[in-house]
Amino acid sequence: MKKFFSYDPKLLLYGFLIVFFASYGQTFFISLFNTEIRFYYGLSDGEFGLVYAISTLFSSFILISFAKLIDHIDLRVYSLIVTGGLLLASIGMVLQLNNIFYLFIIIFMLRFFGQGAMSHAGETSMARYFGNNRGKALSIATLGGMAGVMFLPYIVLNYFDNIEMKQLWLYVSISIVVFIPFIFLALSNQKVRHNKFNENLINDPLNLKLRTRDIIKDKKFYIYLPLSIASPFISTGLMFHQIYIFDQKGWSLEMLGNGYILLGFFSIIGLLIGGPFIDKFHTKKTAITVLGPLFLSVIILLFFDSVFSLIIYMSLYGLNMGISTPFIGSLWAEIYGVKSLGTVKALLHAGSVFASALSPLVFGYLIDWGYGVTTIVTISILIIIVSTLLPIYNKLP
Repeated sequence: MKKFFSYDPKLLLYGFLIVFFASYGQTFFISLFNTEIRFYYGLSDGEFGLVYAISTLFSSFILISFAKLIDHIDLRVYSLIVTGGLLLASIGMVLQLNNIFYLFIIIFMLRFFGQGAMSHAGETSMARYFGNNRGKALSIATLGGMAGVMFLPYIVLNYFDNIEMKQLWLYVSISIVVFIPFIFLALSNQKVRHNKFNENLINDPLNLKLRTRDIIKDKKFYIYLPLSIASPFISTGLMFHQIYIFDQKGWSLEMLGNGYILLGFFSIIGLLIGGPFIDKFHTKKTAITVLGPLFLSVIILLFFDSVFSLIIYMSLYGLNMGISTPFIGSLWAEIYGVKSLGTVKALLHAGSVFASALSPLVFGYLIDWGYGVTTIVTISILIIIVSTLLPIYNKLP
């Protein structure tokens, strides 16, 4: 393990930080302002879910073309572009005009640059440059995201609850400005790193240069895709409407903030388990188990209402987040190699963003139509079962 951390510590720092700052575009953070945004724009749960879905869908479509740039341009340039985009989106939340189209643009930018492009940069870089240690490297990057999940909601709900939304987003903008110099510090030797990477791929037959059309014609892509996007669909839908769910369960907002601490803690445990496990075993053979903790968490959500069940639910939820990201990231590197990993993961991220756009809309209108937590969870359970059975049914390793 000491050898792993000493191999390229600057790149590990980059992966951790860029995924952490991507948190500002993730649903768990944006949803903290769900009530304020809906009140300001006069939207119902379903209507805000529709705006959120359309914004996220647009970001997923554009991400397919944009994210593969990471295969063709310097990582420093790519990182500066996407971080600058997130900064502009955060400033947009500070200015905040009372116009639905303006809200659409800001949500689009938060989702595109934060959830999509910045997460893509961290995960792709870890999977690409760390070879046989990619599982552990992906875990480090994911740990940045888990730190965001663990601390940002807790800080917002416990220390900034009396501060206006605009002022809080001003603090977010300032933190992003402070982060930008770290990109250049962490990637100061990127040219040497990338040249070494290219030299190592010369005699590797798996690492062919693939085009988007080559991937979408491959049957394996569609068999493993549901396994990859089931968690974003379910997790985003539950997080986006978490205030409604907590209200239905009789759980307080203070419990929500404390629950995120549990979620973050168990996500770290998941990372500690998942990263080394990936490096030791064939990912494709073990990937079908990746949704197990999520399945158990939604079962708990379906049948139990006590405070103890909240603890178990958030813990399993976090365990799934910790395990699934490095598993899925390593899976696609094993299937298609790392030469065109940016192109492959651009499609994957687009699929994940599409899924995360759809669930707030679907769950939101189910809530508007009078359906409750039971219906939402039942749909989630069916998705997990189908996604897991697809690779087994097709007898893929």
